[in-house]
Amino acid sequence: MAEAEQSSVDIEKWLRLIRADGVGPTTFAKLLSHFGSVDRALGASVSELTKVDGIGFKTAEQIVRTRNKFDVATELELADKLGVWLITFADDRYPPVLKKIYDPPPVLYIKGTLTASDNLCISIVGSRRCSLYGREQASRFAHLLSSAGFTICSGMARGIDSAAHQGTLSAGGRTIAVQGCGLANIFPPENEKLFQLITESGACISELPLQYEPLSENFPPRNRVIAGLALGTIVVEAGSYSGALITAKAALDNNREVMAVPGKIDSPLSKGAHQLLKQGAKLIDSVEDVTEALGYIGEQLQTHTSAAAEKATEKIDKPLFDASRLKLTEDEKTIYDYLAKEPTHIEQIIAETDLAPGSINAALISLRLKGLIKQLPGNLFLRK
Repeated sequence: MAEAEQSSVDIEKWLRLIRADGVGPTTFAKLLSHFGSVDRALGASVSELTKVDGIGFKTAEQIVRTRNKFDVATELELADKLGVWLITFADDRYPPVLKKIYDPPPVLYIKGTLTASDNLCISIVGSRRCSLYGREQASRFAHLLSSAGFTICSGMARGIDSAAHQGTLSAGGRTIAVQGCGLANIFPPENEKLFQLITESGACISELPLQYEPLSENFPPRNRVIAGLALGTIVVEAGSYSGALITAKAALDNNREVMAVPGKIDSPLSKGAHQLLKQGAKLIDSVEDVTEALGYIGEQLQTHTSAAAEKATEKIDKPLFDASRLKLTEDEKTIYDYLAKEPTHIEQIIAETDLAPGSINAALISLRLKGLIKQLPGNLFLRK
């Protein structure tokens, strides 16, 4: 077992607390910050709980009354049967980019794999009802971005989301689907085969108990996770009231980049994306537009994380990107060691490092986003 893996006892305690009535991600973070551990929060009296900011007497009573109500043993048994594994916010395997949002899920259910490369992630979202143009653009951007080394995240819904996952899979890339239901369910049901392919080439994840149904109230919170896993969100097609706009707002609220693909000016399906463009979203039509829009987003996330989020997680949080402890891939190390403070052309890097052009491109993007190298006009790169 990996050193980061938590014991089943830890998982049980976290599940008991997060499933208590009146405890959501924000309240959970407050409890953890106030008491210092899940154990102490679970053992707190009503009187002690009322001393936590935002918890009144009624909520404190609810927590005490229901903190042992959730059937943890049955949940973990079903997870094992389904091949689903669970991690908590305190686990080193928890996605560091997601940790930086205001209200990260305390517990994640995962079917498939998460890797360090998934920190270089872009979300692609849009309407369930979409045009052929929208599906083509979602698939195209997903294919090109995954080929360049990005993991693609979406919600596995009909329309744009499914096209984004399929475009990634066609490129042999990694993709993550965030479900608005428990992982014992597949929604929409016709995506059963897609669900399986995603778990083999990435992961399907949820913060909800395994048997939760895909109720409408689950999807806005799900959208914040889609935005939170990514450095930036691309909206392809979205109507004026599309859930994709909720994802875009979550991205903005957590200091992530929002991008939009322009569509037909007279199409109702383009209104949401065009609205975002009017409000300052970056217009994109190429992979280069995406990398330029992201800039040194890793450094931005480390600098601009809200004070409230830092305070709520300071006992167990770590900076997202700290150059002194970055874990670079072998390709990234090779290129970083090769580069100097004088500009080097990409063709020279390809010629002298013996790495495949695709691997070099992905490593250069990752190093740039981590703030370790700088790109100059004319495909020149140098160490910062």
